[in-house]
Amino acid sequence: MRIESPDGRSLTGEVLKIFGDQVLIQVFGGTQGLDTCNTTVSFSDAVMRAPLGAGTLGRVFDGSFRPRDGLPMFIPEFRVPVVGAPINPVARAHPEEFIETGFSTIDGLNTLVKGQKLPIFSCSGLPAREITDQLLRQARLPDGGPFVLVFVALGLTHFEYQFYRQTLEHMQSRFVAFINLADDPVVERLLAPRLALTVAEDLAFRQEMDVLVVITDMTNYCDALREISTAREELPGRRGYPGHMYSDLASLYERAGRIHGRKGSVTMIPTVTMPEDDITHPIPDLTGYITEGQLVLSRELHQKGIYPPVDVLPSLSRLMQHGIGKGQTRKDHRDLANQLYRTYAKGCDLRRLEAVVGRDGMLADDRQVLDFADRFEANFVHQGKERRTIDATLDTAKKLLDEFREVAR
Repeated sequence: MRIESPDGRSLTGEVLKIFGDQVLIQVFGGTQGLDTCNTTVSFSDAVMRAPLGAGTLGRVFDGSFRPRDGLPMFIPEFRVPVVGAPINPVARAHPEEFIETGFSTIDGLNTLVKGQKLPIFSCSGLPAREITDQLLRQARLPDGGPFVLVFVALGLTHFEYQFYRQTLEHMQSRFVAFINLADDPVVERLLAPRLALTVAEDLAFRQEMDVLVVITDMTNYCDALREISTAREELPGRRGYPGHMYSDLASLYERAGRIHGRKGSVTMIPTVTMPEDDITHPIPDLTGYITEGQLVLSRELHQKGIYPPVDVLPSLSRLMQHGIGKGQTRKDHRDLANQLYRTYAKGCDLRRLEAVVGRDGMLADDRQVLDFADRFEANFVHQGKERRTIDATLDTAKKLLDEFREVAR
C-alpha cells in the first residue's frame, strides 16, 4: 500500500490485521506527522517489488531499500517481487566448490561450499561481531572468480553500525549492504533479508556471480517476527514464537543454492545468538533443521583468549566432503581433518580424567594427548586477526600432527 502524509511524503506499509471497518497498518518508516484526518492510504493487491540493477553494487541501504550512504537512489533496470521464485528441486545443482573464509576452523574442518547454508551459533558476550567483520574482509574464491558479499544487519545499535561501516568503506564495490538499526520500524527487520536475497539472486543467476550472504543477527529477526505475530493476535508456539516460524525461516534459508546450467551461486552464513546459551532454543533448533551444519562458538575457549573461539567438536559442515577437491587432494584433506578431530576429542575426554586424578597420575601417552589438545587450541584454532589461506591451514595441521605422530594415529 502507499501512504501520502499531510506534508507530501510518500510512504509504504503492510496490513497487519483487518477487523470490521478498521485496518491495522505497519508503516515502513517514521510515523511522525501522520494523522487520521489528512493522511491518504491507497491499498493495492500487489506484492512488494525490489528495484534491481548494476547500481546496487557498492551501496548501503536501509530495510526498505532507501539509500543509507548519503548517495542518490540508483535508477533501477527492473523490479521483481521480494518473495523470490522458489528453486525447482530438480534444477538444483549440488554444492561442490569451496569458498575460502580465512579461518582454519572453517576451511580446514568445516569447509564452506558454494550454495550452502552454514549458520554461526553464538552466545551473548562472544565475538560474533568481530568474526562477521573478518568474514566480510576475508572471504573469497580460491580461483579469484567474480565474488560479491551481500551483508544484512538487523537491529544494530549506532555503535555497531559505525563498526561495520569502516569495513564496508574498504570493500570498494564488491558488496551490497542492508542495515536495519534498532530504532528503525520492526517490520523492516523482516523485510531487509528478503530484499537482500532478491538482490543476491539477481547477482548470482542473472549476472553470474558467486554471492555470499552474511546475516546478523537472526535472533533479532525472530524477535521481530514474534512481535508482529503478537500484534496480529496469532496463536503463539514455543517460547511465544509463532507456530509458522519454521516455514518463515525456511523461506529465507532455502533461497541459497546453485542451479544447473547457471554459473552463479548464493551461499549463506546467518548468525544466531542463542538466548541463555541454549542450543535447544526454538531459533537455533529450527535453524539447525533447515541448514547444512553449524559453527558453534565456545564461551570456554573465549575465556582462554582463543580467537576465533570455534568449538570444533559440535561444529559440522555436512557438505564439506563435496568442497575439498577431488581424488588425492580430497583424501589428504579428509585424513588430516579426521586425525585432528579424533585426537582432539580424546584430549577433551582426558581433561575430565585429569580433573579427578591430576596430570601426574595419568599415563605418558595420555599426557601427550592432553598436550596435543592444548597445542591444537593454541596453534590451529587460535589465529587472532591473521588471515590463513587453505594451504597455510593444511600446513599448520600437518606440522601439528607430525609433532604428535605417536598419539595422532
